[in-house]
Amino acid sequence: MTDARQHSPSAERNREPILAVLRDALPASGRVLEIASGTGEHAVCFAGALPGLDWQPSDADPDARASIAAWTAHAGLANLRAPLALDVHQPDWGVDALDAVVCINMIHISPWSAAQALFDGAGRRLVDGGVLFLYGPYKRGGVHTAPSNEAFEQWLKSRDEQWGVRDMEAVVALGETAGLVCEQVVAMPANNFSLVFRKRSQ
Repeated sequence: MTDARQHSPSAERNREPILAVLRDALPASGRVLEIASGTGEHAVCFAGALPGLDWQPSDADPDARASIAAWTAHAGLANLRAPLALDVHQPDWGVDALDAVVCINMIHISPWSAAQALFDGAGRRLVDGGVLFLYGPYKRGGVHTAPSNEAFEQWLKSRDEQWGVRDMEAVVALGETAGLVCEQVVAMPANNFSLVFRKRSQ
């Protein structure tokens, strides 16, 4: 039988630094939706390390979902669910009343409309005080934080002109329009950042 588990070197490198931020940012218990879960390696790592959370991975890509499902089966964790087929642009995400939404390395590898849909959807589905966690590269004040990020953006745009490293200020402003306040900006290895948003109480 073929093993559908895919491996991402970047996921292997960044999972522990991300987990360190998630331990502080996420509630001790509740339901978490991970959007664009990719290979599924993050989901297995985080669900295993945070057993009080009900972890729901998802991805729009069927090959990614096959890898997530294979990693989920391999891990055998009671709090890790089967992956959802989810594109943030779709009106029905298949989940509501979420305590947290986690999205790693998506908004630069998708059109800006995906970031808008992510914030809109998270803002409507998170409970009051719920958390949206983002991770990836960002510009600050319209300027790249490292030459490697500038080169990375050139590569992204060579693949799709709608992709690109986003301005952190523009992303924070998206949060404001969705009722999500950026509470924390954490500098991460390899010139990335973690952004922690919290939904305002209504």
